[in-house]
Amino acid sequence: MQIQVNGEMLQVQDDITLTGLISQLELGDKRIAIELNLEIIPRSEHAETVLKEADRVEIVHAIGGG
Repeated sequence: MQIQVNGEMLQVQDDITLTGLISQLELGDKRIAIELNLEIIPRSEHAETVLKEADRVEIVHAIGGG
């Protein structure tokens, strides 16, 4: 199925979770925040949040500095 990630269309497997998407995008070790269809999804819900065709995902990387 196709979803939109940060404005780009992406082909993913059916019934993929946010955790699966994070793994597919190789972002597992990054500090990120995820918005799904204009709603922030807490990290505690990533494993149970299943994506659907045409979902819109925005992923923001937290960058530290000083």
